[in-house]
Amino acid sequence: MLGRIALILSALVLAFGILFTSVLKSAAVRYSFSETVALEASDTKVLGDADEIKIDYFLPYPGRILPDHPLWPLKALRAKLWLLVTTNTGRKVDLKLLFADKRIAMSKTLFEKDKPEIAYSTLERAEKYLQEASELEEINRKEGLDTKERMDKLAKAALKHRQVMEEILLIAPEDAKPKIIATENIANNIYEKKRVAMLEAGMIPPESPFDRN
Repeated sequence: MLGRIALILSALVLAFGILFTSVLKSAAVRYSFSETVALEASDTKVLGDADEIKIDYFLPYPGRILPDHPLWPLKALRAKLWLLVTTNTGRKVDLKLLFADKRIAMSKTLFEKDKPEIAYSTLERAEKYLQEASELEEINRKEGLDTKERMDKLAKAALKHRQVMEEILLIAPEDAKPKIIATENIANNIYEKKRVAMLEAGMIPPESPFDRN
């Protein structure tokens, strides 16, 4: 009996060790960008302008521990464990979306702190979580679950992420902008998929304020 318990504990320690290592690797900076270039006044958007983009979706407070903090690996590990113990697939969509929203807000803060490498890494992870949430919602829908509320939320979230990335482009280094623009395509594709799915379900999708003539 004791031998079996010891074996289980050893397996758990090994599993947590592997998970912790993967978190450290995912938190590592993998990019190198030049210094942020100062913007001309004509290149910036002024908050409060009549044409300011407004999206009916609010991002959660990202917390004080960001990916540049020494304790970040522990916070990232907590998120992975949270997902690991969540068996309800609908709830898992909500969690992935929550993590996506927090990381997009963190990314903007890190760009503002002039840390573009780790900021873009965080942005990339945000959109990966958003994509995973979208794909899981599609699986749930195909299995006959009612996902109308989550479709609407994901569509609005995708638009909000696009808005934040547009704001990030105003302060990001020039050599980081092509990657940010490419990452925008993830949010764009998710919005389009949810828009089509909502129309097919007889719903009214949120209107995109982007790419207007």
